[in-house]
Amino acid sequence: MSQEAARRDHRDMLRFMALNAVGGAVIGLVVGASVILLDVGGLMGLLRGAANPILPVILVVFPFVSLFGAAAAATAILTMPYETKFRDEGDEPPPEG
Repeated sequence: MSQEAARRDHRDMLRFMALNAVGGAVIGLVVGASVILLDVGGLMGLLRGAANPILPVILVVFPFVSLFGAAAAATAILTMPYETKFRDEGDEPPPEG
């Protein structure tokens, strides 16, 4: 593999991982907002009575965003096709099982 092909491959892998992380973060944002909007544990009532509700909202939503984003990025890393992409033409695929 040439240097340019390796660079392009590296960029593609980083883009794949970043898109998965952003997708996971969006899902985490939806889940965090759902927890607040569905009033799980009376959270919406507590936020309505708070003098400054922005900080508690951030403290509830940010862990969901970071957790789901990191899980999606980790899944992207685990599903990257290293073995098939870098297999020599004469190599046999690894045995199943």
